[in-house]
Amino acid sequence: MDRTRLATATMLGKLIVATWLASIAQANELTQKQQEDAAFIEQLIGQMTLEEKAGQLTQLGMQNTPTGPVIDTKGRETIGISQAGSLIGVHGAENTRRLQREAVQGSRLHIPLLFSFDVIHGFRTIFPVPLAEASAWDPDLSQRTARAAAIEATASGLHWTFAPMVDIARDPRWGRVVEGAGEDPFLGAALATARVRGFSGEGPPATSTILSTAKHFVAYGAAEGGRDYNISDLSERTLEETYLTPFRAAVEAGVDTIMPGFNEVDSMPMHANQKLLRHKLREDWGFQGIVISDYTGIKELMAHGVASTPRDTARLALTATVDIDMVGGDYAAELPALVRSGQLPQNALDGAVRRVLQTKQRLGLFDDPYRYSDPVRETTQMSSPQTRALAREAAQKSIVLLKNKDALLPLPKNLRKLVVMGALANDAVSTLGAWSGNGRAEESITVLEGIKRAVSPSSEIVYIPAASPDSPDTPGIDVVQRAVVDADVIVAALGETADMSGEARSRTSLDLPGAQDALLRSLIKTGKPVVVILMNGRPLAVPTLDEHIPAIIEAWFLGSEMGNAVADVLFGDVNPSGRLPITFPRTVGQVPIYFSHKNTGRPTSQTDPYTLKYIDSLTTPLYPFGHGLSYTTFTYSAPRLSKQRLTFDETLNVQVDVHNSGQRAGEETVQLYLRQNVASITRPVRVLRGFAKVMLAPGESKTVSFLLGQDDWALLNHDLLRSVESGTFTVFVGGSSATDNQAKFEITNDAQLAGPGSAIPRTLRDSSLR
Repeated sequence: MDRTRLATATMLGKLIVATWLASIAQANELTQKQQEDAAFIEQLIGQMTLEEKAGQLTQLGMQNTPTGPVIDTKGRETIGISQAGSLIGVHGAENTRRLQREAVQGSRLHIPLLFSFDVIHGFRTIFPVPLAEASAWDPDLSQRTARAAAIEATASGLHWTFAPMVDIARDPRWGRVVEGAGEDPFLGAALATARVRGFSGEGPPATSTILSTAKHFVAYGAAEGGRDYNISDLSERTLEETYLTPFRAAVEAGVDTIMPGFNEVDSMPMHANQKLLRHKLREDWGFQGIVISDYTGIKELMAHGVASTPRDTARLALTATVDIDMVGGDYAAELPALVRSGQLPQNALDGAVRRVLQTKQRLGLFDDPYRYSDPVRETTQMSSPQTRALAREAAQKSIVLLKNKDALLPLPKNLRKLVVMGALANDAVSTLGAWSGNGRAEESITVLEGIKRAVSPSSEIVYIPAASPDSPDTPGIDVVQRAVVDADVIVAALGETADMSGEARSRTSLDLPGAQDALLRSLIKTGKPVVVILMNGRPLAVPTLDEHIPAIIEAWFLGSEMGNAVADVLFGDVNPSGRLPITFPRTVGQVPIYFSHKNTGRPTSQTDPYTLKYIDSLTTPLYPFGHGLSYTTFTYSAPRLSKQRLTFDETLNVQVDVHNSGQRAGEETVQLYLRQNVASITRPVRVLRGFAKVMLAPGESKTVSFLLGQDDWALLNHDLLRSVESGTFTVFVGGSSATDNQAKFEITNDAQLAGPGSAIPRTLRDSSLR
């Protein structure tokens, strides 16, 4: 070795050693810091009275008044702000600083508060409702919108949001379907992971980090009859395979808190469910964060019939490891007496208090209780141009083109006369959707305004409300025929108002509410080209719409930039790319309807009446899961498999060529589904196991690759243990769950797999484009 190479090698060696020593020193320093932090918390707990400990486990509700925020008692006895551990419902840098000062200076041990708020799909800038954003099939987008929401919320003094909601929902009658990612656990897990990471950002001590909450644990979305707050009656297998999956993904992504649902599972209300909270969540999954009740959820154990007194509710909930009592007040009133009487062990109380104090410490609040409450930051980071641009992008990508007969869309911008109809077209409040945070309707762009901004100055826009979702009155419809005589096109905004979906907004009908069906029939009679823009927080049953209207856009509630985004798609500045995250039924009588159902011994047959069917309707959906059209067309090659036969621990590469066979650039969502053809237990007809977005110019082709492994063909056996069974599988790759583009392969050996429960679906890390 010459001297130059020797010197270089020596310097490199010294650099490696120096880096190693620095890393050890940093690790030792971190360990020492962790030890000091732990000692501080234990010392603090040792100084606290039982009443002070119970206070830390109590969250007070707040309401704004002309003189500032005050405790919202609603008839319940509460403790004061200086004795509480956290507040819900107050924000604003000045407000939170003032309340924090009251808590820190007014309490004996000067313990800071946590401020929480429902930041579901944006704080001041409102993004598409979660069901709409799930239509983008884009985890990166969901992570970016959660990050933006966290920046705005924390700039307003908030530490904690009660999102993401990761409930799987297969009954659109349930109003809270609007808050989740739809019907599928694979897609739901991918988006739960993305949103948890977005809320966290760089993590503490960054003051743009907001604590995330996965809710509602678990199977709240399986409420019987689609009635909010109802029981969930389902098998342990269904719980494991479907409803627990996105929660486990959230836990592995580092979610900070978990919120139990209002429902019961297996005859035990979730706020007292030791089997699922203590054993599944904490012991099996290793979750070490906070479990916080839903609003008065602990007190409601009496109405459930498992507790007869508030003291019973407090004992049952804390024993199930529910750490914080949101607003109910039972912890503050009952926990000290329960410990003194020996009905609750001291360590159960201390464990919950420790988790709360550690969370405050992790956010840096013991070092500086006011670090999140910065009025200057609040002024500069609220509703920035960059955030509004992101809101517009998210809205564009969330729009689903359901139908486009004879390529009616996109419309030209130089139309001579365009008639816009429907009260929703000019309803700024409804653009924001349910749970609209601190969003302001006056800052939101309506569909009507978006259209006016987009068209040529020479185009005439006529607006006629005609009919409202809120009213059965039809007089406004009388003018329709006369108003459209010389119109080139009619654009009608139909659907629901924002307050028709969300919590306590279950419906028995999925039809167009109010007088809108009468308006629809009047529009059909005009003979004019009609484009319908659906605004809704759940799938609607609209077979008449599908039969008679040539172009239908599913716009959901898209947030602050709704009108601009709708116009972008309507007039072709943006090619729609959204895909349905939930099945649309033909009629409410088909509910529940979802793509990953199982076969029966008598699968549906068009020729045999004694098979799975209705006598008055088709069994197929109106629009299937994954459906969505584009202004271009895509064609697929047959799937190519790297192997036809493989063992359980080998991987399978699935490739498919996607070709843009149309005349304009577009983005396709390539979806991969898998079916085990025969197993020891019944299997779904297909399950989602991969998806990828691919942008293609006209005439361009790309190869999309998916890498499948044992997690994808594993099942839960008779003992609910993960295993792989030999046999044949069918893989489907295409543009929706209805694709029949398939190939088959075989697993040649059985295997028992390690790990609890069902595997978390893998996301896009194993998909690639070539």
